[in-house]
Amino acid sequence: MAEKNSIYDLNAQEYNLKLAEALKKFPEFNEPEWAKYVKSSPSRERPIEDENFWHKRAASILRQIYKKGIVGVSRLRTKYGSKKNRGYKPERFVRAGGKIIRTILQQADQAGFTESIKSIKGTKEKRPGRKLTDKGRKFLEDLE
Repeated sequence: MAEKNSIYDLNAQEYNLKLAEALKKFPEFNEPEWAKYVKSSPSRERPIEDENFWHKRAASILRQIYKKGIVGVSRLRTKYGSKKNRGYKPERFVRAGGKIIRTILQQADQAGFTESIKSIKGTKEKRPGRKLTDKGRKFLEDLE
């Protein structure tokens, strides 16, 4: 029985591009109309110009959930944040905007790739956030 390539073994950039192309086939992962006019972070000066940004970011978010297990919007905002140019003052790290990330996670929920996890009072193991379903895990692993 031949072993499949693990997601960890593949080049992240190539894998994300393949996953973005595969996500274009799902009607749930459509870019909203407002996404053409917003910045991805307060550290950016202009709106997003890449036509495939929405699907690339969705692929990247799904890969992060696969790697980390349970991930919330706050942790993803920190992951996609960057330094803000503040003129003559020193640069500071600024977290990314949450609307794009939140909308992509909601689309992944509708597609059946992720599910929302609520925190259980009194336990540290269960963090609130999103977790991949079996359908989502199979989709990500079968991608070639």
